[in-house]
Amino acid sequence: MPKALKRLPYVPTEDEIKRYYESVWKAKNFHDMMIIKTLLYTGVRVSELINIKLTDIDFQRCQIRVNQGKGKKDRIVPFPTTFKELLAMHADNAEKKGAVYLFESSWKKKYTDRGIRKIMKKYSDQAGMPQSISPHKLRHFLLTWLKKQGIDDALIQPYSGHASRKSLEVYSKLAITDAQDEYERVIPEFPV
Repeated sequence: MPKALKRLPYVPTEDEIKRYYESVWKAKNFHDMMIIKTLLYTGVRVSELINIKLTDIDFQRCQIRVNQGKGKKDRIVPFPTTFKELLAMHADNAEKKGAVYLFESSWKKKYTDRGIRKIMKKYSDQAGMPQSISPHKLRHFLLTWLKKQGIDDALIQPYSGHASRKSLEVYSKLAITDAQDEYERVIPEFPV
C-alpha cells in the first residue's frame, strides 16, 4: 500500500510575520506582545508555552526549561539576549502578582491553549492575514528561518523537541552550549 503524501505545513513569509507583528505592536498590549514574542523566539508548542513556570526561566543563560513537552520529554530552548530585559520585566510583574506560570490570566489561572489561539487570531484578523497565524505556524516559521540561516539540523533538533534529526527534514546531539552560540549568532537578524 503506497504511503499517503504528507503535505508541507504552511509557513508564513517574513513579510507576513512582520505585518502580523505590526498589528500586535499597534495594539500596545504588553501581555499579548510577550506571549507572541515568546512563541516566535523559542518555537515552543502552545501546550508547552502555557505550562512554563517562572522558575523554568534561566535569565543568566537566556534559556527556558520545557518540562514534559510533547512525548513527555524535557528540553531547554533559548531566547535572544535582546529579549532578556522584556522577559525579565514580564516575569517580575507576574511574580509580584503571585503568579506561578509565566502567562496567567487576570484570574490567576494559567492560560489555556484555546485562550492563546484566540489572542493570536485577533491579531491575524487585524492584520488581514490570508491564513490565521497560529502558535504552530510561528514554530514552523522559526525553525524554517533558522534552517535558512544555515544552522545544521543537529543544532536545531535539541530546541525543536523532535525525536530525531530526520523529523527536521520538513524544515530542510551537539552540546546545548554550541547550539546556543549558533542561535545567538543568527537571532539578531530575526525580522521581529
